[in-house]
This record gives sequence, C-alpha cells and structure tokens, in this order.
Amino acid sequence: MADMRRTKERMKYRLAEAMKECMRHSPVEKITVKEITETCGTTRQTFYRNFQDKYDLVNWYFDKILLESFEHMGEGKTVREGLVNKFHYIEKEKLFFKAAFKNDDQNNLRDHDFHLILKFYTERIEQKSGRTMSVHLRFLLEMYCQGSVYMTVQWVFGRIEGTPEQLAESLIAAMPEELAGVFKELELL
Repeated sequence: MADMRRTKERMKYRLAEAMKECMRHSPVEKITVKEITETCGTTRQTFYRNFQDKYDLVNWYFDKILLESFEHMGEGKTVREGLVNKFHYIEKEKLFFKAAFKNDDQNNLRDHDFHLILKFYTERIEQKSGRTMSVHLRFLLEMYCQGSVYMTVQWVFGRIEGTPEQLAESLIAAMPEELAGVFKELELL
C-alpha cells in the first residue's frame, strides 16, 4: 500500500515537471492535458487518475511547495520565518508561479493560495488559543490574506522589488494591529 502511494506521488511530480516544461512555452490556459501527458510520456488516463484538470495539478503542486515552506511553523517558528521560506520557494519556482498566477480561470492559483493560507492561519490561531476565532478577527484575517496574496503576485511579476526577507517584513508591517496583537500573544509573530 505504501509503495502504491509513493508510486502515485512520483507520477504526480512527473506530471508537475511536465506542466512546468509546458509553461516555458505557453500560458496555463493554452496548455492541454494532451501536451502535459506527451511531455511526461504517460497517458491521459494516468493524468485523470491523479488530477481533475490542469488547474488541479497546478494547485496540487502549489500545495506541496506551500506545505514544505510552512512545515516547521507548527514547531514554534514564526509567521516571518514561514513567509520567508514560502517566498524563497516561490523565487526558486518563479517560472511556475508567473505562469500560474497569470490565470484567472475557475480553480485558479490566486484563489487557492488565499484559501490555503487562510486555513493555515485559522488553524494555528484556533489551536494555540484553544477557541474558535471571532467573526471580527476572521474578517481581519481574510482581509490580510487577500492582501498578502495580491502583494505576492505583484512581487512574482516584478511590480514590487525586494528580497523574500523584505517582502515578509512588509507583509508583517501591513498586518492589521489587532490581528498582529493576536499573533504576538500566541507567539506566532
């Protein structure tokens, strides 16, 4: 069973590499599943056993990168360290992110990034505080996460300059005061 999971995971990574190769020549919306499978050297059937569509593949790969970049945050690391890690991964995979962030279709990476980050922060806040977040705090967190995604996209496209560390500092400085207070109280900031 574990061998099957590893084999399936390896195939997903192969498909992601093929997608990244296709992204070198075409925008995401113009890439077909046929192109991905031909580049990968596999079948459409194999693709659809692993992903619903090309956007599902992009989102899966993004999840892997994001989870890897945030994996140590639950071990007492700070929001700043998590953001810096995330931005270093994005920098390493800039071609992928540039192509993926250009797309505004259904199931796009921007929306996916927002929901993933919102869930990540919500879970950390609720786990560390031992209570459900208030409606007001959730509003502040959603607004902050939307702004973070927007600024990340601007950075990926080169519309704002800075190192991963500088971008992390800017995002933390832009955090609503009340939300920052909660993060500090919970030793996440």
